[in-house]
Amino acid sequence: MSEQTLISSRELISQLRDMELRSGIRQDKLPQQDEANTLWDGIAFNLMSTPVVAQLGDIREILNLPSSITHVPGTRSWMLGIANIRGNLLPITDLQVFLGGKPVAIGKRSRVLVIEHEGARAGLLVGGVQGILHFKPDQRITDHVIAGSLAKYCREAFTVAKETWPVFNVRLLAEDAEFQMASV
Repeated sequence: MSEQTLISSRELISQLRDMELRSGIRQDKLPQQDEANTLWDGIAFNLMSTPVVAQLGDIREILNLPSSITHVPGTRSWMLGIANIRGNLLPITDLQVFLGGKPVAIGKRSRVLVIEHEGARAGLLVGGVQGILHFKPDQRITDHVIAGSLAKYCREAFTVAKETWPVFNVRLLAEDAEFQMASV
């Protein structure tokens, strides 16, 4: 009986190895896995009447506009104030005013995109968020040029079905000395 169990164990191991080899071959033929790993994911929103996307990984959270924002005296017009978000203070800026545009029309669709850079968090007020978009590598335009104040923060774009989505780089915004200096 011991010899029979030993043979069964060898056969079992052989069968498991065979199954492993066959599953590896099939796995190589699955295009969805490779495609999912190469897609660029972004949060779509409008900024100064321009549809843009920000890299999904750069947005920590999307919030409704807090009901209570405390104005901070001596700050620039684009600094709306400070909000208490679950016990953490979050500076909230009107991104359009910072970029030299009109204030965001506050409504039910208004959202705050929370970004974090080198340990500092900030909330960016936008008119609304359209959702998450997924782009393939061949849809990327690396030398995209956009006019106006967005040019400083949009250096590439994606094109889908003849529609261009400039990439708003929140890291460039967070590193901008002007954005870091909210006081007058």
